[in-house]
Amino acid sequence: MSLKIVVLAKQVPDTRNVGKDAMKADGTINRAALPAIFNPEDLNALEQALRLKDEHPGSTVTILTMGPGRAADIIREGLFRGADNGYLLTDRAFAGADTLATSYALAMAIRKIGECDVIIGGRQAIDGDTAQVGPQVAEKLGLTQITYTEEILKVADGRITVKRHIDGGIETVEGPLPIVITVNGSAAPCRPRNARLIQKFKHAKTITEKQQGNLDYTDLYDQRDYLNLAEWSVSDVNGDLAQCGLSGSPTKVKAIQNIVFQAKESKNISGSDREVEDLIVELLANHTIG
Repeated sequence: MSLKIVVLAKQVPDTRNVGKDAMKADGTINRAALPAIFNPEDLNALEQALRLKDEHPGSTVTILTMGPGRAADIIREGLFRGADNGYLLTDRAFAGADTLATSYALAMAIRKIGECDVIIGGRQAIDGDTAQVGPQVAEKLGLTQITYTEEILKVADGRITVKRHIDGGIETVEGPLPIVITVNGSAAPCRPRNARLIQKFKHAKTITEKQQGNLDYTDLYDQRDYLNLAEWSVSDVNGDLAQCGLSGSPTKVKAIQNIVFQAKESKNISGSDREVEDLIVELLANHTIG
């Protein structure tokens, strides 16, 4: 059976390069001040989607992402690795969204895309660590969900079987299609870019990118429709402005505190029996050990 697969992917700030300008005064992330990367666990999810495509001829993989214009890079990354197309949700009204508003926007976009068999994304994004968006999308669409997936074992007869890696061990779980699945970072890493696909999709752009860039390629986009990346606003997905962005986000950041880690008091001992005994007595007295 062929499958219609949607991969929920997010462009996130590279948390290895967080500086003093990482946050705005209102408590939201200053994404313009940080390098952007493909959310790591979403790459794990993309690999599972691509494996399904390989196993089921005729299947398609669609990347769905929400963010500013530069988030189109995420779609291109997906295309370079084997995805077929992608949609960018971008609108000022989407800005500042918490998980509730984000899942609403994604759910509305999935409804516009149409019926699909598998919606798959990473367990969580490294800029929020909430692990809430996938389950909330499932709830809004009224679909079954399987979280903490490590491997998709098979799809047959309208059902999917996956291996979950949870704190208590490993589970094998089966669910009906259509379904929402979230994938752990312990799943197989995503395959590298494909040189042939890079050449095919390197000029793929959204309409905004084309308006801001070199117009010499106008004929190219007319001749090769697969290079035209869809760009959707709130109105394009029939969204309710009251449920998008900051206005649709009940989560509010009240304060931000910068924590500076400093070395604690240290003590050097010679290693003599007496000093070792004294240290043990001290550690027992302050309940560090014992």
